[in-house]
Amino acid sequence: MDQLVTLLKRAMPFQMVPDDTLKAIAGLAKYESHAQGDVIYHIGDYADDIYIVSSGSVQHTLGIGTQATHLDKTMRSGDVFGWAAVLENQRSRLAKTVCLERTELIRINGEDLINLFKASPALGDVVMSRFATMINKEFTLPEAVAAQVPHFTQAQATMATMATGLTLTMFRVSQWLKSPKPYLMLIGFSILLGIWYFTVEVWKLPRFEDMPGLTVVVKELFSKDPTYGLSLYTPEYYQHVWVSLRRIGIAFFLATILGVPLGLFLGWSKTFREYVFPVFETLRPIPILAWVPLAILMFSGSETPVIYLTFLASFFATALNTMLGVETIDESYSRAASCLGASKWQTFREVIVPGAMPFIFTGLQISIGVAWFSLVAGEMVSGQFGLGYVINTSYTMVRYPTIVIGMVTLGAVGYTTSAMVRMAGDYMMQWRVRELALGGR
Repeated sequence: MDQLVTLLKRAMPFQMVPDDTLKAIAGLAKYESHAQGDVIYHIGDYADDIYIVSSGSVQHTLGIGTQATHLDKTMRSGDVFGWAAVLENQRSRLAKTVCLERTELIRINGEDLINLFKASPALGDVVMSRFATMINKEFTLPEAVAAQVPHFTQAQATMATMATGLTLTMFRVSQWLKSPKPYLMLIGFSILLGIWYFTVEVWKLPRFEDMPGLTVVVKELFSKDPTYGLSLYTPEYYQHVWVSLRRIGIAFFLATILGVPLGLFLGWSKTFREYVFPVFETLRPIPILAWVPLAILMFSGSETPVIYLTFLASFFATALNTMLGVETIDESYSRAASCLGASKWQTFREVIVPGAMPFIFTGLQISIGVAWFSLVAGEMVSGQFGLGYVINTSYTMVRYPTIVIGMVTLGAVGYTTSAMVRMAGDYMMQWRVRELALGGR
């Protein structure tokens, strides 16, 4: 599989395609071996598959009626031919192909390949545009032939997603299970749990003898009648999780809609930065706990101060990373846009914002993490519900197993929210794949 993915990366249409998609394409592929002189197909044969040369060489001879500038082309390792299988209104071979020596080929059904890319129309358009470029430039055929390469509409993508989405998901899951990643992950967790079990329950080391043991916490977590009143079977557990998630959602939303624009303007406008950045940098190092008294004085009730404290840490992380993202953009891009007649607002919208997007989503991943840190601090001080409140009250009431349950839940929920932000970033930055692909090697 790895060798096939490496070969696909060398093939012109599939350069810069993400690895998970390359593995899905590899799942459609079949190996073929041919001797010297073997004919792969003749002009006029039905075109159902595309071919990639793995080793050896193939003579590709186009028919005279194709109007190609150069009729003969020698295909070697990494070259793609048989592309008539992906053309619309053209399912007959335009060339004769003969092996010049013993040759290994990769064969992929054209219809299956098109259906695979219909599930990801943006990426599919990139690959198909590269097919069109290859047909026109490398095989010197007229643009009218290259124009027969399909493009994907949203309606086509929706229909294909219904048909291929589950298959692609199952393929990715199977590839993940075949990789060492899940088993290394299990080993890592096993080591952690083993150290916990032996240090607390078996060896009873001095620093760990008063901690709740692994078996005690597991029994409490899955107990229908928990000793300390909180488990997966109690409604209070999900109430605390929901309250914390709601606070995180509100604070993270506010930090994003305020922090991203602030960071963009801090990085874009030097004048604005001179006024605002010194104040920003003065407030940023102040610990969240130092804001607690002021938060309680400024906001009534117990809910708003917690959200405010959570928002602060998330806001600073988001704004700072966004500013750094703008600063990394080469000024020549903005100058080029201005030379082409773009206004300042157009330059900001079309150059600055997309250019800073990778840093923005890096900042948002950091932001969601620090939001959980500050949320727990706020809930310990001012909250009446939430996972931080659970941990704090469990300590004061000597419910040590519940402390660990709260910590484990925080880790699981925090990991999930961070993964969701990461997935959102990957989805919104599909344009990067397109731009890199169109740029070639």
